[in-house]
Amino acid sequence: DTSGCLLLARNPKALKRFARAFEEKRVAKRYLGIVAGHVEGDEGTIALSLAKTSTEKDGWRMIPARKGKPSVTHWRKLQEVEGLTLVEFRPETGRTHQIRVHAASGLGSALLGDPVYGDGSGASRTMLHASALTVERENRPPIEATAPFPADFAALGFSDG
Repeated sequence: DTSGCLLLARNPKALKRFARAFEEKRVAKRYLGIVAGHVEGDEGTIALSLAKTSTEKDGWRMIPARKGKPSVTHWRKLQEVEGLTLVEFRPETGRTHQIRVHAASGLGSALLGDPVYGDGSGASRTMLHASALTVERENRPPIEATAPFPADFAALGFSDG
């Protein structure tokens, strides 16, 4: 239930180009997330390798694991409002649930409303928003997409900018 930008290809040729851009790390992604609690520091980098685990009780999820796939997320604290923190996330890698795990295990505060890596309280959805996406292209201007600041973030007292 992440809100915001979504990249769609109009045809198979475009899909191949986008897939190659992701593989070659020519796609920059910016996410906004609200975490429950105070975040120590103003900015940093979380480097936690991630692996998939599954149990009958909890189903599957991603966990930090030394033998997992390398995962890197840069973060910056933007605002604090009444015990909540708005954080900008810029993932270098694109692992499943990367930002959600990095928030919970790297920052020490789960995303508000996250029922898998947090307790699910405080919001009706996981408060993660894909605010911008840029795809660098060979010999052409980049494709840039932005999404408006979410109303449910503003309702909690946060502002864009």
